[in-house]
Formats: sequence, structure tokens, C-alpha cells
Amino acid sequence: MSMEQQNTGQKVLDPLERAKLGLKVLTMPYSQAEEVIDAYVSEGNYDKASVDLFKDQVATQRHIQEKSAELLSTSSQIIRIVAGAFIKNLPKQGDEGSAASS
Repeated sequence: MSMEQQNTGQKVLDPLERAKLGLKVLTMPYSQAEEVIDAYVSEGNYDKASVDLFKDQVATQRHIQEKSAELLSTSSQIIRIVAGAFIKNLPKQGDEGSAASS
């Protein structure tokens, strides 16, 4: 049930098709995702511009995921460094701490 473009008679990937394809290629490397998309659209008369737009969206999503993973890794390193510095600079309890807890 693809929408057709008025001027060319070619089909445009509709939102449902994009969602299904998106879920299918979500965790794939981009080159593999592109192959799956190409295989899907080869079965119909799809407008190249709409297919290219979808591929660009998939590539952008992949880029965002990669950058998010990098950011998460960097954030955890920063937290580890800050926590280590905080613990290192805590005042030493020594004998006062053990005497107070007795």
C-alpha cells in the first residue's frame, strides 16, 4: 500500500514501510542496511529520491548512535576521574573516626 507520486507514477516509501524497514535495519552496519533497503525497493517501482532520503535518514541515525556511544563512554570516564579525585581528597578519618563509632 505505497503512496504514489502524482507526477511519475513511482511509489514513495510510506511511513509504515519506513518503520518496518527501519526496525529491520536498526542494528545493522550501514552497508548491510543499505543492501536490505535496496533489496526491498527492487521489488517495486520506488522513487529514487524517496529511497535516497530514507537511506540518508538511516545513515544519520547510525551516526547519532555512534556519537551517543562515544559520549556515554567519555561521560563514564569523566565520572570515574571525578569520583576518584573526590575519594582521594576526602579527609582521613584515622583514629578520630574509629573512636567516634565506638
